[in-house]
Amino acid sequence: MLQIKSAETQAEFQGILDLQWENHLHTVTESEKKEQGFVTVRHSMDQIQLMNSIAPHIIAKDGEKVVGYILAMTKASKDLVPILIPMFAQFDQLYYQGKRVSDFEYLVIGQICVGKSHRGQGLFDRMYAAYREAFSETYSFAITEIAKSNTRSLSAHRRVGFEVIHKFKDDLFDWAIVAWDWT
Repeated sequence: MLQIKSAETQAEFQGILDLQWENHLHTVTESEKKEQGFVTVRHSMDQIQLMNSIAPHIIAKDGEKVVGYILAMTKASKDLVPILIPMFAQFDQLYYQGKRVSDFEYLVIGQICVGKSHRGQGLFDRMYAAYREAFSETYSFAITEIAKSNTRSLSAHRRVGFEVIHKFKDDLFDWAIVAWDWT
């Protein structure tokens, strides 16, 4: 039985980390990266738990196994994952809907992943619907960055309502910053 819920237990946090590693850019093959997508950041158990204590992550479980997740990050959690601090700094310099992003209460998609066995079944959309339901009264929009080479992720984000608001390049990738208006 598939269940979408907030992450709560040590086992669920470990399930997120296990799924993250299975789909990390250093774990998947080049063809999987192109066809199925990938995640770029690895979190520690402490980071996952601290982030969750500020804004709960949304997970999908099939029985007891975590088969999908969306990590939630806020301005209050920006210092918990040092590699992501520049992302937050860049967000705060951008404009969205005629105002600086920093002038809004926004939620950062820390990462989203659907396990290989559950792809193509609408789980991505269902998890994002639960995410929006959980957070749209508190936050004006969700924002994240996606490697432009991760075409499956970019396409799926556009499908649920995200729009590209900025593009940039760093030492690793060309990136698209996307936002999903909840107002």
